[in-house]
Amino acid sequence: MDSGFCLVSSPNHQEVVQSRFFDPSWLQMQPHVPMSFVWPKECLVNANEEFHAPMVDLGGFLRGDDDDATNRAVRLVRKACSSHGFFQVINHGVDPLLIGEAYDQMDAFFKLPIRRKVSVKKTLGSVWGYSGAHADRFSSKLPWKETLSFPFHDNNELEPPVVTSFFNDTLGGDFEQAGVVFQKYCETMKQLGIKLLELLAISLGVDKLHYNYLFEEGCSVMRCNYYPSCQQPSLALGTGPHCDPTSLTILHQDQVGGLDVFADNTWQTVPPRPDALVINIGDTFMALSNGRYKSCLHRAVVNKYKERRSLAFFLCPKEDKVVSAPEDIVRRDGTKQYPDFTWSRLLEFTQKYYRADEATLQNFTKWLLSSKQQTL
Repeated sequence: MDSGFCLVSSPNHQEVVQSRFFDPSWLQMQPHVPMSFVWPKECLVNANEEFHAPMVDLGGFLRGDDDDATNRAVRLVRKACSSHGFFQVINHGVDPLLIGEAYDQMDAFFKLPIRRKVSVKKTLGSVWGYSGAHADRFSSKLPWKETLSFPFHDNNELEPPVVTSFFNDTLGGDFEQAGVVFQKYCETMKQLGIKLLELLAISLGVDKLHYNYLFEEGCSVMRCNYYPSCQQPSLALGTGPHCDPTSLTILHQDQVGGLDVFADNTWQTVPPRPDALVINIGDTFMALSNGRYKSCLHRAVVNKYKERRSLAFFLCPKEDKVVSAPEDIVRRDGTKQYPDFTWSRLLEFTQKYYRADEATLQNFTKWLLSSKQQTL
Protein backbone atom coordinates (compact mmCIF):
# COMPACT_ATOMS: atom_id res chain seq x y z
CA MET A 1 0.00 0.00 0.00
CA ASP A 2 1.10 3.57 -0.64
CA SER A 3 2.91 5.52 2.01
CA GLY A 4 0.42 8.03 3.23
CA PHE A 5 -2.47 7.86 5.64
CA CYS A 6 -3.16 4.15 5.91
CA LEU A 7 -4.67 1.78 8.40
CA VAL A 8 -3.07 -1.63 8.58
CA SER A 9 -4.29 -4.70 10.39
CA SER A 10 -2.63 -5.72 13.63
CA PRO A 11 -2.81 -9.13 15.33
CA ASN A 12 -5.75 -8.10 17.52
CA HIS A 13 -7.40 -5.99 14.78
CA GLN A 14 -7.71 -3.03 17.14
CA GLU A 15 -4.60 -0.95 16.64
CA VAL A 16 -4.27 1.73 14.03
CA VAL A 17 -0.99 2.50 12.33
CA GLN A 18 -1.27 6.00 10.91
CA SER A 19 0.61 7.73 8.20
CA ARG A 20 -1.61 9.84 5.92
CA PHE A 21 -4.71 7.99 4.81
CA PHE A 22 -6.74 4.86 5.41
CA ASP A 23 -8.18 2.28 3.08
CA PRO A 24 -11.96 2.06 3.68
CA SER A 25 -12.20 -1.30 1.89
CA TRP A 26 -9.90 -2.70 4.57
CA LEU A 27 -11.61 -0.82 7.36
CA GLN A 28 -15.15 -2.01 6.74
CA MET A 29 -14.02 -5.65 6.87
CA GLN A 30 -12.54 -5.35 10.36
CA PRO A 31 -14.52 -7.18 13.07
CA HIS A 32 -13.46 -4.59 15.66
CA VAL A 33 -13.44 -0.82 15.37
CA PRO A 34 -9.87 0.57 15.64
CA MET A 35 -9.45 2.71 18.74
CA SER A 36 -8.90 5.88 16.71
CA PHE A 37 -12.48 5.53 15.46
CA VAL A 38 -14.14 4.87 18.82
CA TRP A 39 -16.26 7.76 20.14
CA PRO A 40 -17.08 8.59 23.77
CA LYS A 41 -20.27 7.02 25.13
CA GLU A 42 -21.98 10.40 25.54
CA CYS A 43 -21.72 10.92 21.76
CA LEU A 44 -23.17 7.50 20.99
CA VAL A 45 -26.54 7.71 22.74
CA ASN A 46 -29.06 6.04 20.42
CA ALA A 47 -31.74 7.98 18.59
CA ASN A 48 -34.81 6.03 19.64
CA GLU A 49 -37.43 8.04 17.79
CA GLU A 50 -38.02 9.59 14.39
CA PHE A 51 -37.71 13.32 14.02
CA HIS A 52 -40.85 14.79 12.53
CA ALA A 53 -39.07 17.65 10.85
CA PRO A 54 -41.18 20.38 9.27
CA MET A 55 -41.76 19.61 5.59
CA VAL A 56 -41.85 22.93 3.76
CA ASP A 57 -43.51 23.01 0.35
CA LEU A 58 -41.59 25.60 -1.67
CA GLY A 59 -43.76 25.40 -4.79
CA GLY A 60 -45.89 28.50 -4.25
CA PHE A 61 -43.01 30.56 -2.87
CA LEU A 62 -40.69 29.76 -5.79
CA ARG A 63 -43.41 30.53 -8.34
CA GLY A 64 -44.17 33.79 -6.57
CA ASP A 65 -47.90 33.48 -7.25
CA ASP A 66 -49.28 32.10 -4.00
CA ASP A 67 -49.13 34.36 -0.93
CA ASP A 68 -50.88 31.79 1.25
CA ALA A 69 -48.30 29.14 0.39
CA THR A 70 -45.51 31.60 1.09
CA ASN A 71 -47.00 32.52 4.46
CA ARG A 72 -47.30 28.83 5.39
CA ALA A 73 -43.67 28.27 4.45
CA VAL A 74 -42.59 31.32 6.46
CA ARG A 75 -44.40 30.11 9.58
CA LEU A 76 -42.92 26.62 9.35
CA VAL A 77 -39.39 27.92 8.77
CA ARG A 78 -39.61 30.46 11.61
CA LYS A 79 -40.76 27.83 14.11
CA ALA A 80 -38.18 25.25 13.03
CA CYS A 81 -35.23 27.62 12.94
CA SER A 82 -36.10 29.19 16.29
CA SER A 83 -36.03 25.82 18.04
CA HIS A 84 -33.52 23.50 16.33
CA GLY A 85 -32.47 25.01 12.98
CA PHE A 86 -33.62 22.12 10.80
CA PHE A 87 -36.32 21.55 8.17
CA GLN A 88 -36.87 19.76 4.88
CA VAL A 89 -38.15 21.12 1.57
CA ILE A 90 -40.18 19.57 -1.22
CA ASN A 91 -41.19 20.99 -4.61
CA HIS A 92 -37.79 22.66 -4.54
CA GLY A 93 -37.27 22.65 -8.29
CA VAL A 94 -34.20 20.41 -8.35
CA ASP A 95 -34.40 17.77 -11.09
CA PRO A 96 -34.29 14.27 -9.53
CA LEU A 97 -32.37 13.09 -12.59
CA LEU A 98 -29.62 15.59 -11.76
CA ILE A 99 -29.46 14.27 -8.20
CA GLY A 100 -29.20 10.73 -9.56
CA GLU A 101 -26.39 11.72 -11.93
CA ALA A 102 -24.50 13.33 -9.04
CA TYR A 103 -24.73 10.10 -7.06
CA ASP A 104 -23.50 8.11 -10.07
CA GLN A 105 -20.45 10.34 -10.45
CA MET A 106 -19.76 10.25 -6.72
CA ASP A 107 -19.93 6.45 -6.74
CA ALA A 108 -17.44 6.30 -9.60
CA PHE A 109 -14.95 8.34 -7.60
CA PHE A 110 -15.24 6.44 -4.31
CA LYS A 111 -14.87 3.09 -6.14
CA LEU A 112 -11.43 4.14 -7.39
CA PRO A 113 -8.38 2.41 -5.92
CA ILE A 114 -7.12 4.18 -2.80
CA ARG A 115 -3.90 5.13 -4.61
CA ARG A 116 -5.91 7.17 -7.13
CA LYS A 117 -8.12 8.84 -4.53
CA VAL A 118 -5.16 9.84 -2.39
CA SER A 119 -3.60 11.55 -5.41
CA VAL A 120 -6.19 14.32 -4.89
CA LYS A 121 -6.01 14.38 -1.08
CA LYS A 122 -6.45 17.60 0.84
CA THR A 123 -3.34 19.57 1.64
CA LEU A 124 -2.79 20.99 5.10
CA GLY A 125 -5.15 23.90 5.76
CA SER A 126 -7.11 23.36 2.55
CA VAL A 127 -10.82 22.57 2.30
CA TRP A 128 -10.55 21.03 -1.18
CA GLY A 129 -9.81 17.44 -2.11
CA TYR A 130 -10.16 13.89 -0.82
CA SER A 131 -10.11 13.03 2.86
CA GLY A 132 -10.18 9.64 4.52
CA ALA A 133 -11.72 10.03 7.97
CA HIS A 134 -10.17 13.51 8.30
CA ALA A 135 -7.15 11.59 9.50
CA ASP A 136 -4.92 14.20 7.88
CA ARG A 137 -6.00 16.52 10.74
CA PHE A 138 -6.99 14.36 13.68
CA SER A 139 -5.83 11.19 15.41
CA SER A 140 -8.81 10.32 17.62
CA LYS A 141 -12.62 10.27 17.31
CA LEU A 142 -12.16 9.81 13.59
CA PRO A 143 -15.34 9.84 11.49
CA TRP A 144 -16.12 6.60 9.70
CA LYS A 145 -16.27 8.13 6.23
CA GLU A 146 -14.54 9.35 3.10
CA THR A 147 -15.22 12.75 1.59
CA LEU A 148 -14.50 14.61 -1.62
CA SER A 149 -14.80 18.40 -1.29
CA PHE A 150 -14.50 21.01 -4.01
CA PRO A 151 -15.27 24.71 -4.48
CA PHE A 152 -18.12 26.37 -6.32
CA HIS A 153 -17.90 29.98 -7.41
CA ASP A 154 -20.78 31.49 -9.39
CA ASN A 155 -18.64 33.99 -11.26
CA ASN A 156 -19.83 33.62 -14.85
CA GLU A 157 -16.62 35.13 -16.16
CA LEU A 158 -14.58 32.12 -15.03
CA GLU A 159 -13.82 29.90 -17.99
CA PRO A 160 -13.82 26.99 -17.70
CA PRO A 161 -16.14 26.94 -14.67
CA VAL A 162 -14.47 26.24 -11.34
CA VAL A 163 -16.03 22.81 -10.69
CA THR A 164 -15.23 21.58 -14.18
CA SER A 165 -11.68 22.82 -13.73
CA PHE A 166 -11.32 21.02 -10.38
CA PHE A 167 -12.18 17.64 -11.86
CA ASN A 168 -10.15 18.15 -15.05
CA ASP A 169 -7.09 19.37 -13.16
CA THR A 170 -7.13 16.75 -10.41
CA LEU A 171 -8.61 13.62 -11.98
CA GLY A 172 -8.19 14.15 -15.70
CA GLY A 173 -10.34 13.25 -18.67
CA ASP A 174 -11.88 10.19 -17.00
CA PHE A 175 -13.86 12.54 -14.78
CA GLU A 176 -14.70 15.25 -17.29
CA GLN A 177 -18.39 14.31 -17.14
CA ALA A 178 -18.27 14.45 -13.34
CA GLY A 179 -17.15 18.06 -13.61
CA VAL A 180 -20.04 18.87 -15.93
CA VAL A 181 -22.61 17.18 -13.68
CA PHE A 182 -21.36 18.73 -10.45
CA GLN A 183 -21.03 22.18 -12.03
CA LYS A 184 -24.73 22.02 -12.90
CA TYR A 185 -25.59 20.54 -9.50
CA CYS A 186 -23.76 23.34 -7.67
CA GLU A 187 -25.35 26.03 -9.83
CA THR A 188 -28.77 24.60 -8.96
CA MET A 189 -27.94 24.42 -5.25
CA LYS A 190 -26.68 28.01 -5.20
CA GLN A 191 -29.86 29.25 -6.87
CA LEU A 192 -31.98 27.36 -4.36
CA GLY A 193 -29.79 28.60 -1.51
CA ILE A 194 -30.41 32.23 -2.48
CA LYS A 195 -34.16 31.64 -2.55
CA LEU A 196 -33.94 30.04 0.90
CA LEU A 197 -32.08 33.12 2.16
CA GLU A 198 -34.98 35.23 0.92
CA LEU A 199 -37.47 32.99 2.73
CA LEU A 200 -35.40 33.23 5.91
CA ALA A 201 -35.22 37.02 5.60
CA ILE A 202 -39.01 37.27 5.31
CA SER A 203 -39.41 35.00 8.33
CA LEU A 204 -37.12 37.28 10.36
CA GLY A 205 -39.07 40.39 9.38
CA VAL A 206 -36.34 42.03 7.29
CA ASP A 207 -36.24 42.92 3.61
CA LYS A 208 -36.49 39.86 1.39
CA LEU A 209 -33.19 40.64 -0.36
CA HIS A 210 -31.31 41.74 2.75
CA TYR A 211 -28.86 38.81 2.88
CA ASN A 212 -28.34 38.26 -0.84
CA TYR A 213 -25.48 40.73 -1.30
CA LEU A 214 -23.33 38.81 1.20
CA PHE A 215 -23.40 35.75 -1.03
CA GLU A 216 -22.78 37.38 -4.40
CA GLU A 217 -19.55 35.89 -5.80
CA GLY A 218 -19.16 33.80 -2.66
CA CYS A 219 -17.22 30.55 -2.80
CA SER A 220 -19.40 27.72 -1.51
CA VAL A 221 -18.37 24.16 -0.62
CA MET A 222 -19.66 20.99 -2.27
CA ARG A 223 -18.96 17.76 -0.40
CA CYS A 224 -19.64 14.16 -1.35
CA ASN A 225 -19.86 11.83 1.67
CA TYR A 226 -19.37 8.08 1.62
CA TYR A 227 -19.90 6.07 4.82
CA PRO A 228 -18.65 2.44 4.61
CA SER A 229 -20.47 -0.29 6.49
CA CYS A 230 -19.16 -0.91 10.01
CA GLN A 231 -19.08 -4.18 11.95
CA GLN A 232 -19.53 -2.36 15.28
CA PRO A 233 -21.81 0.61 14.54
CA SER A 234 -22.49 1.17 18.23
CA LEU A 235 -18.87 2.35 18.73
CA ALA A 236 -18.29 4.55 15.68
CA LEU A 237 -19.87 7.60 14.04
CA GLY A 238 -19.90 8.63 10.42
CA THR A 239 -19.76 12.23 11.59
CA GLY A 240 -19.57 13.32 15.22
CA PRO A 241 -21.98 15.77 16.86
CA HIS A 242 -21.40 19.24 15.44
CA CYS A 243 -22.93 22.39 14.02
CA ASP A 244 -21.88 23.44 10.53
CA PRO A 245 -19.82 26.66 10.63
CA THR A 246 -21.23 27.73 7.24
CA SER A 247 -24.51 29.58 6.63
CA LEU A 248 -26.88 27.00 5.19
CA THR A 249 -26.48 23.34 4.37
CA ILE A 250 -28.55 21.79 1.59
CA LEU A 251 -28.26 18.03 1.79
CA HIS A 252 -29.67 15.04 -0.04
CA GLN A 253 -29.29 11.68 1.71
CA ASP A 254 -29.73 8.29 0.08
CA GLN A 255 -32.30 5.79 1.27
CA VAL A 256 -30.11 4.01 3.83
CA GLY A 257 -30.63 6.64 6.53
CA GLY A 258 -28.27 7.70 9.28
CA LEU A 259 -28.77 11.43 9.83
CA ASP A 260 -29.62 12.34 13.43
CA VAL A 261 -30.68 15.74 14.77
CA PHE A 262 -30.59 16.87 18.39
CA ALA A 263 -34.00 18.36 19.16
CA ASP A 264 -36.09 18.55 22.32
CA ASN A 265 -33.02 17.46 24.32
CA THR A 266 -32.71 14.11 22.58
CA TRP A 267 -31.19 12.57 19.46
CA GLN A 268 -33.78 11.83 16.80
CA THR A 269 -33.32 10.17 13.43
CA VAL A 270 -34.33 11.79 10.14
CA PRO A 271 -35.97 9.24 7.81
CA PRO A 272 -34.81 9.65 4.20
CA ARG A 273 -37.30 10.96 1.68
CA PRO A 274 -36.08 10.86 -1.95
CA ASP A 275 -38.03 13.94 -3.08
CA ALA A 276 -36.91 16.10 -0.13
CA LEU A 277 -33.81 18.14 0.57
CA VAL A 278 -32.58 18.59 4.12
CA ILE A 279 -31.87 22.18 5.18
CA ASN A 280 -30.03 23.15 8.31
CA ILE A 281 -28.94 26.47 9.73
CA GLY A 282 -25.20 26.89 10.30
CA ASP A 283 -23.19 29.05 12.69
CA THR A 284 -22.74 31.90 10.22
CA PHE A 285 -26.47 32.34 9.70
CA MET A 286 -27.05 32.03 13.44
CA ALA A 287 -24.86 35.12 13.77
CA LEU A 288 -26.68 36.79 10.86
CA SER A 289 -29.98 36.30 12.71
CA ASN A 290 -28.49 37.66 15.97
CA GLY A 291 -28.95 34.25 17.53
CA ARG A 292 -32.68 34.05 16.84
CA TYR A 293 -32.19 31.05 14.58
CA LYS A 294 -30.29 28.09 15.99
CA SER A 295 -27.38 26.36 14.37
CA CYS A 296 -28.47 22.74 13.98
CA LEU A 297 -26.66 20.15 16.09
CA HIS A 298 -26.50 16.92 14.11
CA ARG A 299 -24.45 13.76 13.49
CA ALA A 300 -24.29 10.78 11.13
CA VAL A 301 -24.43 7.18 12.36
CA VAL A 302 -23.15 4.16 10.46
CA ASN A 303 -24.79 0.92 9.36
CA LYS A 304 -23.59 -2.63 9.93
CA TYR A 305 -24.84 -3.96 6.62
CA LYS A 306 -25.03 -1.07 4.16
CA GLU A 307 -22.87 1.76 2.96
CA ARG A 308 -24.46 5.22 2.99
CA ARG A 309 -24.00 8.30 0.80
CA SER A 310 -25.03 11.93 0.88
CA LEU A 311 -24.54 15.12 -1.13
CA ALA A 312 -23.95 18.27 0.91
CA PHE A 313 -23.80 21.83 -0.43
CA PHE A 314 -22.60 24.44 2.06
CA LEU A 315 -23.68 27.97 1.17
CA CYS A 316 -21.02 30.49 2.19
CA PRO A 317 -20.76 34.30 2.06
CA LYS A 318 -18.07 36.05 0.07
CA GLU A 319 -14.92 35.70 2.15
CA ASP A 320 -14.26 39.40 2.77
CA LYS A 321 -17.81 40.60 3.39
CA VAL A 322 -18.72 41.43 6.97
CA VAL A 323 -21.09 39.03 8.73
CA SER A 324 -23.34 41.20 10.90
CA ALA A 325 -26.95 40.90 12.05
CA PRO A 326 -29.42 43.42 10.56
CA GLU A 327 -29.71 46.63 12.59
CA ASP A 328 -33.50 46.22 12.75
CA ILE A 329 -33.17 42.85 14.47
CA VAL A 330 -30.48 44.07 16.88
CA ARG A 331 -32.63 47.07 17.78
CA ARG A 332 -35.66 44.88 18.42
CA ASP A 333 -33.60 42.39 20.46
CA GLY A 334 -31.93 45.14 22.46
CA THR A 335 -28.41 43.70 22.20
CA LYS A 336 -25.98 42.40 19.59
CA GLN A 337 -25.15 38.76 20.29
CA TYR A 338 -22.01 38.36 18.16
CA PRO A 339 -19.18 40.63 17.02
CA ASP A 340 -18.81 41.39 13.32
CA PHE A 341 -16.56 38.97 11.46
CA THR A 342 -15.77 37.71 7.99
CA TRP A 343 -16.37 34.18 6.75
CA SER A 344 -12.64 33.91 5.98
CA ARG A 345 -11.82 34.33 9.69
CA LEU A 346 -14.31 31.68 10.80
CA LEU A 347 -13.06 29.31 8.09
CA GLU A 348 -9.47 29.91 9.24
CA PHE A 349 -10.49 29.15 12.83
CA THR A 350 -12.12 25.81 11.94
CA GLN A 351 -9.33 24.73 9.58
CA LYS A 352 -6.33 25.69 11.70
CA TYR A 353 -7.30 25.98 15.35
CA TYR A 354 -10.57 24.23 16.18
CA ARG A 355 -12.46 21.04 15.38
CA ALA A 356 -16.08 21.94 14.63
CA ASP A 357 -18.52 20.87 17.34
CA GLU A 358 -21.66 22.22 19.02
CA ALA A 359 -19.76 25.19 20.51
CA THR A 360 -17.81 26.40 17.47
CA LEU A 361 -19.46 29.82 17.22
CA GLN A 362 -19.09 30.58 20.93
CA ASN A 363 -15.41 29.59 20.94
CA PHE A 364 -14.75 31.44 17.70
CA THR A 365 -16.25 34.58 19.26
CA LYS A 366 -13.89 34.28 22.24
CA TRP A 367 -10.91 33.67 19.93
CA LEU A 368 -11.86 36.62 17.73
CA LEU A 369 -12.23 39.03 20.64
CA SER A 370 -8.95 37.79 22.14
CA SER A 371 -7.17 38.29 18.81
CA LYS A 372 -8.48 41.85 18.54
CA GLN A 373 -7.33 42.68 22.07
CA GLN A 374 -3.84 41.38 21.32
CA THR A 375 -3.53 43.73 18.35
CA LEU A 376 -4.47 46.81 20.41
